[in-house]
Formats: sequence, C-alpha cells, structure tokens
Amino acid sequence: MNAINIISGISMLGVFIGSAALIIILSVFNGFEKVILGLYSNFTPELKIQAKLGKSFDPNTAYFIQLHKDPQVFSYTEVLQDQALIRYGEKNFIGTLKGVSDEFLNNKKLDSTIQDGSFTLRNKGENYAVIGGTVAGTLSVNLQDQQAPLEIYAPNRKAMDSPNPMDEFIVRPIYPSGVFVIQQDFDNITLVPIDFARKVLAQPVNVSSVEINFKPHTDISAEQSAIQDKIGKDFNVLNRIQQNTELYKTLNYERWFIYMILVFVLIIAIFNIIGSLTMLVIDKRKDIAILSSLGASKKLIQGIFFFEGMMISAIGCAAGIVLGWIFCLFQEHYGWIKMGGHMEVINAYPVEIRAGDFLLVFLTVGVIALIAAGISARLSVKNLDDMKQDL
Repeated sequence: MNAINIISGISMLGVFIGSAALIIILSVFNGFEKVILGLYSNFTPELKIQAKLGKSFDPNTAYFIQLHKDPQVFSYTEVLQDQALIRYGEKNFIGTLKGVSDEFLNNKKLDSTIQDGSFTLRNKGENYAVIGGTVAGTLSVNLQDQQAPLEIYAPNRKAMDSPNPMDEFIVRPIYPSGVFVIQQDFDNITLVPIDFARKVLAQPVNVSSVEINFKPHTDISAEQSAIQDKIGKDFNVLNRIQQNTELYKTLNYERWFIYMILVFVLIIAIFNIIGSLTMLVIDKRKDIAILSSLGASKKLIQGIFFFEGMMISAIGCAAGIVLGWIFCLFQEHYGWIKMGGHMEVINAYPVEIRAGDFLLVFLTVGVIALIAAGISARLSVKNLDDMKQDL
C-alpha cells in the first residue's frame, strides 16, 4: 500500500513539475518575444509603403502630401537606402546606408537601443551617423576620435569612363555619433540624415520607402486597408508582421517547439498514473470483486479508477500552475534570476504572463490525463469474472 501511495505521489509530482515548467518557460518565452519585437519596433514602422517595381519612387504626389498631413499620423519618415561601402581608417565594410527624414527621431524609444554615444543625426548644422553594432565592431570605430570620420562610398551613376577608379564612386565623410545594437538584421545599418544620403546616392527626389507610425489607439489594420485602396496597385503597404515575416515565423516555430518538448515530459509523467493505478487494481482485486457481487456495474467500477486518475492529474496540474504563476510574478517584479553576462537592454530574464497559456496548459494536461485515466479504468474491469471466482 505504501508503494502504491509513493508511486501515485511521484506521478502527481511529475504533473506538478511539468505544469509549472510549462507556465514558466512559456511566460519567459513571451517575455523574450515582447523584448525582441519591442526592439524591432524601434526600427520597424507600423506601416511601410514601397514600390512594387523598382527601388525608388517620387513621394511628392498629392496623395503622399495629404497622407503626411493626416491627423492620425504620428511620424511620416521618408527613407532612402541602398548598399554602400563604409571605410574607417584602413578597414572596410559593405552595409546598408539608410537616410531618414527628421520625423524618424519622433520615436523616443530609439535611445534605449544605444550602446555607446547618442542617437544624434544632426547637430548645429552638421550631419552625423548612428551605426549598428556590426558596423562598429568590424571597423573598430572610436566615437571619441573626432579626427577620423567614416567615409561613405557609393557608385557614381553619372560617371563616364575614366582612368581614375575613384571617379566611379561618390565619396562623402561623416562623423559617427552613436552605436546601436538590436539584432543582426539591423546591426549592419548606418543611419544618416536623408539629405546626406541623397548626395551620396545621387538621388535628389526619389525615396526607397515611406515609413509611417500612428498615434495611440489607431486601428492599424483599417489604416493599412484604406491606404492600400487609395494608393493603388503600384505600391505595397506592409504592416510589421509583413515587414519581418521570417522573424515572426521563427518566434512562432520556436514557441511551439518548446511547447512540444515539455508536452512529451508531461506525457511521461502522466502515464506513470497508469502504473500506479494498475498496482492499485491488483491490490484491490478482492474489493472490486465484492463490489461487483453487490451489484456494482463495470461502468461504476471504471468510474472509480477513472476519477482517481483524473484527480491525481488535476491536483498536480492546479498546484503546478499556481507555483508557475507565483514564480513568474516574482520574476516579473523583482527579476531575481539574472541574465548571464552584461546585457544593455535587459539584465534579468523577461517574463510576460498570458491567460491563454494557463488555459493551454490545463487543456494539455487534461487531454493527456483523460487518455491515461481511461486506459487505467479499462484495466480495472479486465478479468472481472476471474476475480469473482477467486472470491
């Protein structure tokens, strides 16, 4: 009897730990997802308009001028970007040169991405560049050295055949003011004022895209549909998910991959219930036979063992969910488990508690427990006639 109780306790403990682990890991993953998407949002606008054909278009049309004046628009940024060669000292780097208009700096969260220096693109009439961490690391940029500017090289589209190879390029110097760090997709960008980019890229009018952010409580989906209808089929209007399709797919795949791994752990834990209930059936053979002789149906006997299996799972699941919730609350408010190394953006594991995760864990445990308890219940009435004869 003690062995049966111990095995039942171990089964309950397994469900308890598995449920708590699911809640904690899913909440931590939610936290990382929130942080990553938050960082991406600093450089990814709510809507981005770009031409379907060609690399650039003229934004000086009646509709774009009207859109810029829309009272719902918080920032309207004209962007001109292309690949460029960046030279610093004796080192070279090929990356993305991104010129932005002044409204790009309306986003006050940009400062949170700065690792060194400041997010300054223009000061006292001088242009400055804010460079990504990959650019800074590759070129070994020293922000304190005001004698060494970045040199931006771009192809000269108007160049004729010349014996001097340098005539094939437009070269402009610019001093770096800061280094930002977000993620590999962004850290190879060099941000500059759009008028500087126009000179380097020899593009006096056209832009690569228009990036729009809206005021709070704006229905982005409705705005996207309205803009797409009015702007015509020659342009694509992309929301944040469409701009970063691979990122969102990767986060979604990782979430479900983690979930499936933990579900396998739960399956192993819950199916231990079959073992404990099977031993209980063996121990209670005489009692089962007596109940059957007194008129208890097979359905009633199965129900007893089914209820016990579900009870073990329910108690373990409920206790695990509560523990996971308490742990996440402490982590969210006090950050007691720190990240390894020195992190600029976060220093403790981020947590975001979502009600849907609690429902998902409860339903997952419930379905697995239902199967396990059903198998155990069927075993309870197997060879019932032999039990009666033994009695």
